[in-house]
Amino acid sequence: MEKDVASFEKNKYQDIRVRLSEYQGNDVIDIRVWTQPPQGTEKVPTGKGININVKLFPKLKDAIAKLEKVLAEEMA
Repeated sequence: MEKDVASFEKNKYQDIRVRLSEYQGNDVIDIRVWTQPPQGTEKVPTGKGININVKLFPKLKDAIAKLEKVLAEEMA
């Protein structure tokens, strides 16, 4: 399974991509930096990112909700 879910620009040369993928027979969520190589025309994935089993999505979602709350408090 390879499915792009979301992508957003990190800077002029890099994107952050969220994908559903398969790794060693497991369905995973891959959140990774993709970069433009100097001689390339298409962006390629880097080693910078995380790859977690989809079963851990509820914990990831909870962690992001907690982060959102802390950021809202810090920015207020």
